[in-house]
Amino acid sequence: MFNIADTLHRWCREARPFALATVVDVHGSAPLPAGTSVAVDMDGNAVGSISGGCVEGAVYELCRQVLEEEGEPKRAWFGYSDDDAFAVGLTCGGELDVLVQRIDPATQPHLAVAFDEVRRGRPTAVAQIVNGPEELLGRTSCVLGDVDTAHATLDDGEVDRTVTDQAAALLRAGRTARVEVGGDADTCPEKLSILVHVHASRPRMLIFGAVDFAAALSRIGHLLGYRVTVCDARPVFATADRFPEADDVVVDWPHQYLERTQVDARTAICVLTHDAKFDIPLLRLALDLPVGYVGAMGSRRTHDERLHRLREAGVPEARLARLRSPIGLDLGARTPEETAVSITAEIISHANHATGLPLSDSTGPIHGPRVRRQADGRSTPYLAARVGVDR
Repeated sequence: MFNIADTLHRWCREARPFALATVVDVHGSAPLPAGTSVAVDMDGNAVGSISGGCVEGAVYELCRQVLEEEGEPKRAWFGYSDDDAFAVGLTCGGELDVLVQRIDPATQPHLAVAFDEVRRGRPTAVAQIVNGPEELLGRTSCVLGDVDTAHATLDDGEVDRTVTDQAAALLRAGRTARVEVGGDADTCPEKLSILVHVHASRPRMLIFGAVDFAAALSRIGHLLGYRVTVCDARPVFATADRFPEADDVVVDWPHQYLERTQVDARTAICVLTHDAKFDIPLLRLALDLPVGYVGAMGSRRTHDERLHRLREAGVPEARLARLRSPIGLDLGARTPEETAVSITAEIISHANHATGLPLSDSTGPIHGPRVRRQADGRSTPYLAARVGVDR
C-alpha cells in the first residue's frame, strides 16, 4: 500500500472511503511484489497498479463492488490461463493472491498516521491480517519505527505484542513480509497470517575514497535509491562539487567516520582507496559490523597483500570470508562508469543470494528457484532469495 501512500494520505485526510486491493502473496514471475496495492475511491478514481496492466480492469471492478456493497473483504486469485485467450490473467505466467477491502478512514485513523510518516520519509510498518477469521480479515495496525510503538490494535493481546516485535524486526531489515502468528490455545487460538507492509529509510551506500570511480558509483547508487555517502581524509578531493549525486561528502579518516555512523543489514560499504593506511583499519572495523556488503577495490596482488595485513591485524578467517575483493562482477569493466555497474551488480546479486550469471544460462522462473545449465549439459538448481546480514 505504500506504493500509493501520497494519494491514500490525502484520501484519509479528507475522510474519503476507498477500496484497497493488495497483493498478499506472489508465486512465480509476477510483475510486482507482495504489498503492492491499487485503490479506488467512491467517485471511481483509481490509483496504483498490481500487475503492470494485465488484471487492472478486473481488480478495479472488484474494488467498485466492495465499495458499493459495503460488505466483507473479497479474495481474488489471478494466474495464467491457456484455455481462454480472453480470460483475465497474467501474461508473465505468475500468480497473484489479492485481498480487496473497504477502508473507512474515520474508523481507522492510524492509517492516516502511517501514510503521513511515509510521506515524511520515516520508517513505518502497517500490519494487515490477510488470512484468518472473517471478522478479522483486513484489520490493520501500524508501528512507527522511530519510537517502536504500535497505533491501533489487532487483538489487544498477545497477537499485538508478537506482531509489533516482528514488524520492528522487518523495519530494521527494510523488508515487507508475511508472518504467521496464533494457533496457541493459551494466547490466540486462531492462526493468523499477517502481511507487514514496510517503508524503511533508504539503505546506505558508504563509499570510501574520493576518486573517479567513487563519482560514478555515487551516481548509480543514487539511481538505485541508496543514501550515498562519500568519505575521504583528503579535503582537496572530498568536495561536494566533485560528487553532486552524493547525499553526504565527509572529510575524515574512513575508520573514524565508520565508527560513529549508523549502519544496518542493508548497508553497502565500498572501499575504493586501495591504500593500506586507509584500508586496513577501515576493513578491520567494517568486517565486524552487521552490514550487508563489504567490497574493496584493487588488483589480485593488492588483494593478497590486504588479506595478509588483515590477518596480521587479527581479523579471523570467518570475517575475511565476507570481503568481496576484488570488488565487482566480472563484466570486463574498464571505465569508472562500467566499474560502477560491475560493483552495483555484485551488490544486487549478493543481497538476493543470486549467482550473477546470465538469465539465458538458466531455466525456470526469473524470480525464485531456477535451473542453471552447466558446461556438460547437466542441470543444477539454485535459489535466488533475499537474505539479511551475512556474517
